[in-house]
Amino acid sequence: MSKFTHIMPLRVRYCECDPMGVAHHASYPVWFELGRTELLRSQGVAYRDLEATGAFLVVARLDVRYKRPARYDDELVLHTTFVPGGQVKIEHRYELKRGDELLATATTVLACVDAQGRPQAAPVFRTTADLD
Repeated sequence: MSKFTHIMPLRVRYCECDPMGVAHHASYPVWFELGRTELLRSQGVAYRDLEATGAFLVVARLDVRYKRPARYDDELVLHTTFVPGGQVKIEHRYELKRGDELLATATTVLACVDAQGRPQAAPVFRTTADLD
């Protein structure tokens, strides 16, 4: 699978904020998961269907760089990019923006495992780049 980016709008909900109206740091990984799920869905694959084949994606590494705070009711845009890797690992990079302002960057490495938690080759997905 070649490099592919999915762009997803989101709005900061009240339940994701601290008493000062700032998005809690724990909300960001949830948003990144939404980005990964929607990137996969944009390729015609539902995560539920992937699991039905016996392939499970587990987070092996998460690295987040918080640059500016997101606040309650902000309209944000999450850019999720797939980065080609090995046979078992799947890497994603993220940019979270409010307009042109970069709020956070992150990377995740997922490992593809079977139902017993043993590593297995990740499924191959097509991207729009593959169709060119």
